[in-house]
Amino acid sequence: MIKLLTVVGARPQFIKAAAISRKIREQYSTSIKETIVHTGQHYDRQMSDVFFSELEIPEPDYNLGIGSGKHGKQTGEMLMKLEALYEKEKTDAVVVYGDTNSTVAAALAASKIFLPVIHIEAGLRSFNKRMPEEINRIFTDHISTLLFSPTLSGIENLKHEGLVTGKHSAYSIDHPGIFHTGDIMYDNTLFFTQKARKNSSIVDKLNLQKNKFALATIHRPANTDFDERLISIMEALLKIPGAYDTEIVLPVHPRTAKKFESLQSSELFSQLTPANGIHLIPAVSYLDMIMLEYSSNLIITDSGGVQKEAWFMEKPVVILRSETEWTEIVQQGNGTLADASTRKILDATGKYLQNPPRDFPKIYGNGNAAGEILEIVLNSAWK
Repeated sequence: MIKLLTVVGARPQFIKAAAISRKIREQYSTSIKETIVHTGQHYDRQMSDVFFSELEIPEPDYNLGIGSGKHGKQTGEMLMKLEALYEKEKTDAVVVYGDTNSTVAAALAASKIFLPVIHIEAGLRSFNKRMPEEINRIFTDHISTLLFSPTLSGIENLKHEGLVTGKHSAYSIDHPGIFHTGDIMYDNTLFFTQKARKNSSIVDKLNLQKNKFALATIHRPANTDFDERLISIMEALLKIPGAYDTEIVLPVHPRTAKKFESLQSSELFSQLTPANGIHLIPAVSYLDMIMLEYSSNLIITDSGGVQKEAWFMEKPVVILRSETEWTEIVQQGNGTLADASTRKILDATGKYLQNPPRDFPKIYGNGNAAGEILEIVLNSAWK
């Protein structure tokens, strides 16, 4: 029996962890014991608790209750609490996902006491080290023992950084195992879309018509913490309904909501109403998000995970960043990097609404990434 300790802390990680946890329960319960640790990085109910119930993830065995804070304080508190927990649990390996502070803290704490790290969603690069997530990705990859990349470009990135692919007698932090297994978020999209279609009423509640609205999400500090960038994005969103006869639905992330409160007195923000084609709604559950993505005609986002979900739903995506770690989406022509430019956002929106892309090749695997990952974990020698 292998003992795995999974560390999660933010919405994207809850979604990714659901696929692995579900597969362990369904097929590997006699060979893998999973302990789940929630760092508390996302502590708002709509960003945390509701995901565990909706995604059918077992309740966390531990919640560290870290909460928000500056990078150093948040990561430091995680390091202290995780190290003590690892020693208590005597786990065989630590599983981390993606690129958050929870990811890098969990990996660093494990490596310092010689615990193998299993990094799921390895090898992604935006090539912008001013992004905290980029630092987290690189650091975590270089202290992991097993690295699972969802894309072939991720494998190439790891090679370019000096990590050697190929078979070893036993994988270790010095000689890691690097594998291309597809994307576990695709596993979840396939699994939960049917459930969302049956159980989510969000589209009806908002009185929306299928394929007559664009879904927007904004949460990255690079956009929310700078008034001029956020205002430029919102100016574009406000012009889209009139220019392209399509409404905008914007679930407001807690960080974005705080910024909106400080800007409510401005003339621009007073116009963000359903009468003007803009639906500002609270952060939504995963099933509601899936249903909004499924029913939209376009997605506008600065989220890495939502970019991929757009691809899975075969929707074009306008990316509110100057770079993306999901380079394939842009290379295929199904996504456009618009940054926070009002003009670029409008131009890309018009392009996709007037001539939507039709070809979405299966570049993220076959929907069984979780099974492939667990087979490798069970059948490879690692230390």
